[in-house]
Amino acid sequence: MQLFNDFAGRFGRYISVTALALMVFVILLQVFCRYILNNALPWPDEAARFLMLWLTGLMAPIALRQSGFVAIDTLHRFLPHRGVSLLAILLATASLIVLFVAVQLGWKHVTSGWLFSSSSLRVPLYLIGLKMIKLKLAWMYLSILTGVVLMILVNIEMIIRQILILLDKNVTLRPIPALDRAN
Repeated sequence: MQLFNDFAGRFGRYISVTALALMVFVILLQVFCRYILNNALPWPDEAARFLMLWLTGLMAPIALRQSGFVAIDTLHRFLPHRGVSLLAILLATASLIVLFVAVQLGWKHVTSGWLFSSSSLRVPLYLIGLKMIKLKLAWMYLSILTGVVLMILVNIEMIIRQILILLDKNVTLRPIPALDRAN
């Protein structure tokens, strides 16, 4: 599980960096066209939102794994070693329940997203001799579902790690790769 999460995190980070760069480019293009050329393009706002959703969906599992979310960590200072592990397992299990509910909601969004098309984003199939088609909103919604599924996998890994620590406080676990290192 840790190897898969390592790979998914690395892959997600590279895709997210690319999405962020594209998002900045698209926004700057829109600013240039709107204020310099006085002719706003119809698609950059929705393209930036699309890229932001995928960026968020792919980075949230990495942030969860790196303990990058807001946390109140005062209580663990007053608990014994086993208490800290038990509390971590309890909180991760509660998070897991919320994430399973989020998967159900995300799935409903994706399935309903196939019914609706983007108002301005189109797939340029004319480049290969086909007709241009509007992008289905399901592709946007899939980003959140993907992020939640990846967060479930990270959460399960964190629970397993805490169980191993609870059983043997001297257990040696492979460290989670840091974000700032090139892997």
